[in-house]
Amino acid sequence: MNQGYRSKETCVFLVNYHLIWCPKRRRKVLVDRVRARLEELIRETAPALECELLALEILPDHLHLFVSATPQWAPNQLVARFKGKTSRILRHEFPLLRRMPSLWTRSFFVSTAGTVAADTIQRYIEAQSTRDA
Repeated sequence: MNQGYRSKETCVFLVNYHLIWCPKRRRKVLVDRVRARLEELIRETAPALECELLALEILPDHLHLFVSATPQWAPNQLVARFKGKTSRILRHEFPLLRRMPSLWTRSFFVSTAGTVAADTIQRYIEAQSTRDA
């Protein structure tokens, strides 16, 4: 995946998040029509949050989402928006999910990912003091 920098107003950025979350009590409810509808909802929500969807994998008891986000959104805000919208719509459309106290757990996993290794960034920063002015 060759991904370039993005820009918005007065900044240039490359902010990628790998997000994982699961249904309450890790129930295997993300199957068949629920899975298809969840994928559809995530794909329509991402552009509204100014995110590029890089990868999505929905398994029966959790999902992996890899997005390129803008710096205005903290990872917990992105997860909250994705979880909130999908939970509200899926529980409305699928009565089976209404029997659960809530669709999603409160927890999630987040990891940042970029195109450059940390040691490359460190060498670049250290080299700044040796540049000609």
